[in-house]
Amino acid sequence: MISATTYQAASVVAPTIENHFIEQLATARLSSNQQVAPLPSAYVIEKVIDVAFWASLRREEGHVIKISLAYLSPEQTRLPVVFQQRLPLTPAILTKLAPGVERPGIHIGVWEEDGELYIWGTTRSIPSLSFVVDVSEPGLLVIKHRRLDGFGKYANVAVLKGDQVKLIDENSAALEDCPAFLTSLLGAEKPFTDVSANILIQLAVSMRAHKRGGSLLVVPAASEAWQASIIKPLLYAVEPSFSGLADLVKNKETEKAKGTWQETLKREVDALAGLTAIDGATIINDNYNLLAFGAKIGRAAGSKPVDELIVTEPIIGDTEKQLHPAQNGGTRHLSAAQFVHDQRDALGLVASQDGRFTIFSWSPCKQMVHAHLIDTLLL
Repeated sequence: MISATTYQAASVVAPTIENHFIEQLATARLSSNQQVAPLPSAYVIEKVIDVAFWASLRREEGHVIKISLAYLSPEQTRLPVVFQQRLPLTPAILTKLAPGVERPGIHIGVWEEDGELYIWGTTRSIPSLSFVVDVSEPGLLVIKHRRLDGFGKYANVAVLKGDQVKLIDENSAALEDCPAFLTSLLGAEKPFTDVSANILIQLAVSMRAHKRGGSLLVVPAASEAWQASIIKPLLYAVEPSFSGLADLVKNKETEKAKGTWQETLKREVDALAGLTAIDGATIINDNYNLLAFGAKIGRAAGSKPVDELIVTEPIIGDTEKQLHPAQNGGTRHLSAAQFVHDQRDALGLVASQDGRFTIFSWSPCKQMVHAHLIDTLLL
């Protein structure tokens, strides 16, 4: 066990993260009778982050390590793999364990006794609101927790990259122009009872995962006005529209009854998100029918070029900026901003090759395009 914290960011963020879990757990105990996770103290948070950070900078047989640590005892999980002997929580031990636990969904179990933290084993099952530290890449840690409803992507609390600290600002969800699925990502509501929010979040995560960059346009099913902003001919138009994901949403109760909902949803989402890697934009309607991919965006006849947009990021301390679209990203970003400027009932989702992810929506309050930077929420 390391006795002194040497990663300064861990000391800085620990009290704030502790307060987050105090509030979340108190609310959960009032509103739900399900089992929730133990409260991590600032000491525990600081030490786990410190050890995870130094482990992230190591390599095991030349490979970068990717691990997830969860704070809970073996008694608070189902079917844990419990080691006969406790292991000390050190960067060296985490590095040795990493090759066997790097698959998604596996957590290294960490617990405390008499002021000492130790590794007791691994688990795939953790209680709601469990304190989790993901080592995503060297020097990059994501602090998150399992959602109260237990379904969907974990809610991010903070992202630490070297000396850069980003604390998620859940109050961003109070913005009048905040898109519904951004509100869901921020954990401001029980998001995954909202199927549409769930699907858009999974599409965003899948788009980001293929690391080729891409654009997804979401247009209203009841209108064809979006075609005025697409250059013709549309080489990869889909006629009739492909309804694999749409049909799954319509029949979700049947799939859930069969126990295949999540698996089938992931397959359909990944197939659709994969099309965004093709040059040009993928277009779906708000019923999730695939309309086209590889589409080239053009300025609608009679429309003015978009010359300014609002840029915000849902982290504490962020201030709203007004920028020219060219200052916010490359060609994909500029074309998606123009599309939303012309088609104000549409959404534009843009993934960059470097992992940046932006939602473009129209702001009725500001009467301009709003760019929401959300890559910190998708890690």
